[in-house]
Amino acid sequence: MKWIKDRGLTLVLLAAFAVTFVGQILSGLGEYNQERIDHGIAPVTLSAYLASSHMWEATMENWESEFLQMAVFVMLTVVLVQRGSPESRRPYVIEESDADPRRFAHLPDVPWPVRRGGLWLRLYEYSLGLTFGLLFLLSWSGHAVAGWRAYDADERLVGRAAPAIADFLGSSRFWFESMQNWQSEFLSIAAMVWLSVYLRHRGSPESKPVHAAHRETGR
Repeated sequence: MKWIKDRGLTLVLLAAFAVTFVGQILSGLGEYNQERIDHGIAPVTLSAYLASSHMWEATMENWESEFLQMAVFVMLTVVLVQRGSPESRRPYVIEESDADPRRFAHLPDVPWPVRRGGLWLRLYEYSLGLTFGLLFLLSWSGHAVAGWRAYDADERLVGRAAPAIADFLGSSRFWFESMQNWQSEFLSIAAMVWLSVYLRHRGSPESKPVHAAHRETGR
């Protein structure tokens, strides 16, 4: 129980992801089969749907925007501030996260890249932002391929040939699918940064203490 309690936040979020992902699959299957029936085509099984572009276009489209949001937020908070927000570094202050990790290589519990040094440490210093950036690129690529396959399937239903994938990447359909998700992610994180200047949620590490002044920045 202690192991579960110590990891409760991650476990609950992963459980919520699993439940909603299953919900997406089942509702997506229903929508996809209804579309096929409307065009006089036999519905597909669950296993066939899981391999379909309809399923993966929607999934990758959403994942890419989430990972883009996290990558941009991690990297921008290195250089930009929002006075009064707990999501921001403090203006004109050297934070603990700025410390050179090489000074702590002798400590017993430091991560192994810190003890190893060299290229491993150089990568580890920026591994959070780099990983989110890589996950964004992978999911963006998945969206591009699955979206092109879905577009091809749609065009075949009406007897037209779909464009090459390079043409699809330059199409308004692809960028509409991307931008409608990206704009919402940037709006939500901007709202989080700004609203947390003036509003509080007692007990949350994403909030300043309820009694803290609005101008107080950082945690």
